[in-house]
Order: sequence, then structure tokens, then C-alpha cells
Amino acid sequence: MSKYKEIKGFKVQTLASDTVASAVSGGSWASGGSLNLGRSGLGGAGIQTAAIAFGGYNSSSKGETEQYNGSSWTEVGDLSTARYLIGGTGTTTAALACGGNPSTGKTELWDNSSWTESGDLNTSRMALGVAGTTTAGIAFAGNAPGGNTVNAETFDGSSWTEVANINSARDNVAGTGIQTAALLIGGTTPPGDSVKALVEQWDGSSWTEIADLNTARRSLSSGGTTSSALAFGGNANGALTESWNGSAWTEVADLATPRGALAGGSQASNNTSNIAFGGSPNVTSTEQWDAPSVFTQINLGQVYYNSGSNAFKVTEQPVPGGTWATGGTLNAGHGYGTGFGLQTAAVCCFGGYPTHTTNTETYNGTAWTEVNEGNTARRNLGSFGILTSGLAFGGGPPFGVALTESWNGTSWTEVNDLPTTVYDNRGLGASSASGLSIGGVDAATPGASKKANEWNGSSWTAITDMGTIRNAGTAANAGTVTAGLVFGGESPSLTVNTELWNGSSWTELNNMNTAKGGAGGNGISTSALAFGGNTPSSPPHQATINEFWNGTSWTELADLGTGLSSGIAPAGGAVAGLASGGQSAPATQNTVSQEWTADAAVSTVTTS
Repeated sequence: MSKYKEIKGFKVQTLASDTVASAVSGGSWASGGSLNLGRSGLGGAGIQTAAIAFGGYNSSSKGETEQYNGSSWTEVGDLSTARYLIGGTGTTTAALACGGNPSTGKTELWDNSSWTESGDLNTSRMALGVAGTTTAGIAFAGNAPGGNTVNAETFDGSSWTEVANINSARDNVAGTGIQTAALLIGGTTPPGDSVKALVEQWDGSSWTEIADLNTARRSLSSGGTTSSALAFGGNANGALTESWNGSAWTEVADLATPRGALAGGSQASNNTSNIAFGGSPNVTSTEQWDAPSVFTQINLGQVYYNSGSNAFKVTEQPVPGGTWATGGTLNAGHGYGTGFGLQTAAVCCFGGYPTHTTNTETYNGTAWTEVNEGNTARRNLGSFGILTSGLAFGGGPPFGVALTESWNGTSWTEVNDLPTTVYDNRGLGASSASGLSIGGVDAATPGASKKANEWNGSSWTAITDMGTIRNAGTAANAGTVTAGLVFGGESPSLTVNTELWNGSSWTELNNMNTAKGGAGGNGISTSALAFGGNTPSSPPHQATINEFWNGTSWTELADLGTGLSSGIAPAGGAVAGLASGGQSAPATQNTVSQEWTADAAVSTVTTS
């Protein structure tokens, strides 16, 4: 066992059971219908497909109310008193609005046609947190006339009653849950409006400080319960999204439009579905969150406390002992195609040889199902994302194109083009909201390219060129725009070079053991796989070689069961991964998927 010293005073994550080491946590934001009136500091309630927005600020305090049906917003009756920095909870047909600026205790109830004034809060305040319903609500924290308050009150449908105070006075907080089980998240505290990551939980009688957010922020929104919630947006860190599983917060996919002072779906039942709308600077944007029912935790190399076994643990990198096994069979070959997702929730799409296609298939861990096709047939393209939110870009013929298509889990939609025409490019990103396109052959130059472009959820921007030309290179598929790993490719001969993007520059890292192009790549910048591809020792052109990246160096592991190259669709991470599509011989499109499983050892540590 290891011995850890000098950890006194440091916060250690507490979990009820051992972590699952994975490269992908899942979940993504997709665009929804825009508000009719852009505003910040507004109140909100409801769920992803039935929400309500009210009040807010847009050059003046506003009382406008809008209802959302899952695709568009409709203006309905105004609040009786216009205000902003207002608290809100409830549903689209029965909502509660309370407090706000100018500092007030005013409370109004929405009955699906109009607002009616009810009993005022005992403590007038703005920038407060609210949870519950119109007949069983709770309000807490906020900025009162005397400064930030610790006051909490419950609502019975007509009047407010003071209950136990929160532990730390603050304003610009988020709140979610029900009257007897709520979360108070983030905010600012005096002196100097210090931004906090503090989270408190209400059990119906008292408040208890629990695990902090990963990133301190204010003016954020949230939805869910005390055991499964989502916190998103906020001033200074307006794109960040974190998921709560009842014991710890995990950073997941960012909002496409960073914003603070926004509203969301207060009645969301968990962390898998929510909505974000409005916010500063008076945006109209609406985004909808979807995620798997279980978030896998990225905890490689991190110490945590297992409350079930009363022990400190560390999840180590996967040891070189994983194996490949045969998975489900595709309905059609996808040679020179692409794909994305998780091992049990994947997409394999486009490609085809010699005739290119728009075919799209989804995988549930057992079988592949044909779903809606793409808009433009092509092959030799890049992609990234998850089952419900992906992006496919570039390719050809004609070689190349700038076309970009977005996948929402059901259908493909053409969105803004790449800034250059390209094919044999690759991609990395955790959802359609954010990612990179790297390398390929630039048809405009022409020639193999060092170029890289970043997608922000709506458009592409050229970023700093890579250090190495990469035609048919590979990327760790679930990386991010601030931690992206790329490796291999033709430069013009096959290369072993590995590079890391940190959001502003590229850094060369340790080389792979075998040069390859057209390989598959799973994982993130600290834990990745490179499998298959074309190697210098050909024929055969379709290699079985598999290498693991531990954040520092590459190690050869168990080979693929069948050699693959040219458009392998990657999915999952270095612990649980998937390879589908590609070519299994020079003129043979692969239809058999292969599933990778590796152990991530969990060790008990001692302290002294």
C-alpha cells in the first residue's frame, strides 16, 4: 500500500463506492428555440420541453412572460410587477416568482393564464435561490437591504414561514430540489463579493455543507434533486456545466453560449435533461441538455474517500491487460467512414467504398440499428460527439469539402462550413457543442495539412497550426478544446509524432512505438488508445496493433481481433472502447465491431 503524507487541510472527494475510470462522461447541449426577448437576471421554471421565463433586465426591468413547448417560445401574460434578479420555481402551468430588484419580497403565482399576487417574503431580497412548487416552496440566501442574508423561508401556497438559516450568507446563488430536500449552489459572499464553490443541502430542518463545485461561480442556474442535479452557466465561467450524483460534482460538456444571470428548468427530475435560456448580455439563446442516465466518473490518478469501506482509495491508470472481443455486426459497411460515442451508445456513419453513402447506424452495446441518413454522401471525413449530439465535417468526393452536419440523436442538420475544404481530417470533442478538426488534405492549398480548427457550437475558427503535418492522422476522440491529443498520420511518410493542444499552443510529446496512419483513437489526453491503421510493414495494410497512452508514454497492448484501417469509427475510452467501420482488407468494408475492455485498478492508500 502507498502512504500519503501532508494532506491535512486539503479537500478529498467522498464517494459511496469505488469510482469507474472512464474517458467519457457523456451529455451535451443542443440549440433550442430563441426567446422573443433577450434578457438577464430572469426567473425560470419547468422542464426541457415545457418551461416558462419571466421578468429580467433588458435596458429596463421587464415583466414579460414567455412559455416554451420544446421548440419555440410564446409570449403570455406579464408579471404584475416588473423586476429582475428574481427567484422562480414550479412548472409552465403553475409557477412561483418571488423577490427581485428593486429589492422586494413580492410573490406572484402563475396559473397558466395570468399572475396573481400572494403573500410577500418575510425578508425582501434579490439574487436569491428558490426550489419546490407553488404550494410547497422554499427561498434562501440573496441580497437583502442590509446585505447578503442567511435567511431561508418556506411557502405553503399563500404565506411564507422562516426556517433554519443557511450556513454562509451569499447572493447570486442557484437553487434546486423540493421544499424538504434542496440544494443551494455557488454565489458570492462578503467581503468583496468573493465567488464561491460552496454547496449546501437542506433536509427539511437544517442546512449542511456538502461537496463543493469544481469551479467557483456566481449567477448560475441549476435543476434536479439532492441526489442528481445539474449546475450550469455563471459569471466568469459562463459555459461550465457540472453534474451532481449525490456525492460529487463532475465537469461535463460546456454550454455553447457562455452566460451568467440565466434561467433553467427548476423542475428537472435529475441530471440527464434540462434547459438553459436567457442570461447576460441579454441573450435570446436557448440550449437543451441531454445525457445518459449514469455519468461515469473521470477519476484516474485521484485520491478519494470511500465512505462505504471507510478507506482512502486511488483509481490507477489501466494496466496493460485489456482485451478486444467481437461486438454487434453493422447493417452495412462503412469503409472510409466515421463515428463517435460510447462503447454502449455509439454512432457509425457516412463512408462507403467504392460508392460513398449517407448511411447512419446507432449501437446500444448489443446491436446496430439503421437510423436517419445524413444530407450529403461522403467519405474520408472527421467527426466527434456522443450518441445524442455529434458533428461530422469535411471529406469528399469531390475532395475535399467544407460541409459540416450536426447530429441531435435523431437526424442530421447542415450547419456552418469549415473555413477550408478538406478531406482525410479527424476530430475530437465530447459533444456537438465543442471540438476540433485536425489535419487532412487541404484541397485549397493543395496538400497535406497542419491546420486545426475549433468548433464553438455554431461556427468554426482557425487556431494555431500543429507542429506536424497529419493526413489521415488520429485523435483521442473524447478530448476537449483545452486538452486535445493527436498522433500518427502521413507527414508525408507515416509518423509516430504525438502532440497535445492546451487551448493556445501545441506541444510535442513522446512518440508512439509504431508509425501509422488511418488508425482509430479513443479516450482523452491522459488516457487514450491508438488501434489499427496502415503501418510501414505492409501488406497487410490493415494492422491489428494497439497502443495505450497513459499521459506520458505509449505501451503496446493486446491486438485487435481483425486488422482495420481507413475510417475506423472510434467510440468510448481507454477502459471501455469500440472500433467499428473502416476497411478490413484493401477492398473490403468492415461490418464487425470490436469492443475493448481494460481494468483500472483501485488501490487502498493509508495516511500518516
